[in-house]
Amino acid sequence: MANGKTIIAYDESAVQTLDALHHIRLRTGMYIGRIGDGSNPVDGIYVMLKEIIDNSIDEYIMGNGRKVDINREGNTIAVRDYGRGIPLGKVVDCVSEINTGAKYNDDVFQFSVGLNGVGTKAVNALSAEFEVISYRDGAFKRAQFARGELVKESAGKAPSERNGTFIRFTPDPEIFEDYAWREEFVEHRLRYYAYLNAGLSLVYNGQIFQSKAGLVDLLGEEIGVEQVVYNGPHFKNERLEFTFTHTHAYGEKHFSFVNGQHTSDGGTHLSAFREGVLKGINEFAKKSFAGEDVREGLIGAVAVRVQDPVFESQTKNKLGSTEVRGWIVQLVKEQVVLWLHKEPEAAESLIEKIRLNERVRKELSSIKKEAKERAKKVAIRIPKLIDCKTHYSDEAPKHEKDDRRHETLIFITEGDSAGGAMVQSRDVHTQAIFSLKGKPLNCHGLERDAIYKNEELYNIMRALGIEDDLDGLRYNKVVIATDADVDGMHIRNLLLTFFLRYFEELVSKGHVYILETPLFRVRNKKETLYCYSEAERDRASEKIKGPEITRFKGLGEIGPSEFGQFIGRKMRLVQVTARSLSAVSKTLDFFMGKNTPERRQFIIDNLIADVV
Repeated sequence: MANGKTIIAYDESAVQTLDALHHIRLRTGMYIGRIGDGSNPVDGIYVMLKEIIDNSIDEYIMGNGRKVDINREGNTIAVRDYGRGIPLGKVVDCVSEINTGAKYNDDVFQFSVGLNGVGTKAVNALSAEFEVISYRDGAFKRAQFARGELVKESAGKAPSERNGTFIRFTPDPEIFEDYAWREEFVEHRLRYYAYLNAGLSLVYNGQIFQSKAGLVDLLGEEIGVEQVVYNGPHFKNERLEFTFTHTHAYGEKHFSFVNGQHTSDGGTHLSAFREGVLKGINEFAKKSFAGEDVREGLIGAVAVRVQDPVFESQTKNKLGSTEVRGWIVQLVKEQVVLWLHKEPEAAESLIEKIRLNERVRKELSSIKKEAKERAKKVAIRIPKLIDCKTHYSDEAPKHEKDDRRHETLIFITEGDSAGGAMVQSRDVHTQAIFSLKGKPLNCHGLERDAIYKNEELYNIMRALGIEDDLDGLRYNKVVIATDADVDGMHIRNLLLTFFLRYFEELVSKGHVYILETPLFRVRNKKETLYCYSEAERDRASEKIKGPEITRFKGLGEIGPSEFGQFIGRKMRLVQVTARSLSAVSKTLDFFMGKNTPERRQFIIDNLIADVV
């Protein structure tokens, strides 16, 4: 013992060597990102599904098989493609031995996403049950696994089966605990596969996903009934596909892909695409339009196929390959110039939109300046902000282990009482708090200058570092922490309206969350349970003898000693997601717009009367 701590000997016995299977199960996050419970589209179970379907897509890209069947029964997913099938003598190795596969051979797979020889093996290791069957030339090979360990294998003839691969897996509850698949996340992923692989059919539990126009169909779904300024270009060759247009929405939005993989964080291909569009427009117009004027209101999609792409992580959310920049910029520029010459009416509408953006930016610039001067007169520091020591926009520290930028978050709370408990129980290094003075402005339908003239909303922008754009975002997570009552829900909706209307990219890039806090405390002298629903309260009441039940009416009623656990490691956060731009517009119009007869009827039909 030294200073009350037990000293563990660091000798040969302390050094461990894990085989690949146990390493995947012990360090799951290294292979599939976050584990989660299925409530978020980037949770591990969806990454597992992606890894399996990616192999089928690779077959299609190489010209083998035009259909993929996907079926789900309970927590078990089965995927059947009609490609070449895994070579029968290598079936077991290809799904269980790390760094084994044909993705290293460019002649066999030229534009592969699953290039690391890890994906299917990780799915196998993280599944309670895993089965693979390969069909080739009238014969088959089957292998069954349990948590990555081979249980049974067999082989034989299958003259009636078409070539291809069948994989069935059930994510292991020992790893993922209480998880559940959400249909909308699966269907969203399958729609993207269809858009990126025009001509491919994906059949999920009988529902068919397919696309004829590729990325044009993707933008069509995202935009919906929103009015576009012009019908944009659509270019496609073996290596590059892109399309774009302008809408009357604020900000810019892009969908970028590499070898069929959605790169939600962009990367070098997206930067090159944006640069090529700007250069093409400026060359055609013989002007030097600012990038921000060209991109305001722009929505675009770009997909590239690259041999041996370099991603910044195993989850492949951001492309790091620098060699793609030059040819993408040049090709996009040439095609944009060509399209503008071919479509004079669209070209005129585009140039007029850019000039309008330029005028609005200059007008807004003076309003921003006035807002900043006004804020300086009130206070040098941002009112109601209790800041943390680390920020998302900080430079990376020298040592990776000291990098806590991705842990940073800001709680936007309802008044000082809720913020008070948080101040005393927060992590001062990564957790900031901004307390609202009251209900913020309903900014739906207002022009952008309104949010700079409103003191509360402008202070939120200052606190987040997004007065000009999202490049200065100071916190990775923006957490709305309001009471679970009518006023709290109203404030939550007002804040979501503000973010979705003016900073939609903040939501689409996964930065906005809702904090879940307990509604009830059920306890006796020996045990205390916190419940987040009436059903949880009822179960807790049956479990604890002679319980005392407390209903929390607001966050301010929870003391600092209790609050720490609700914003600590076991904090419950619900990520705010938007299915599409059109869905956002319709929802905001309905709930935050004028009081229409349809909304009044909706309120009447869904009114719940509290019985005290």
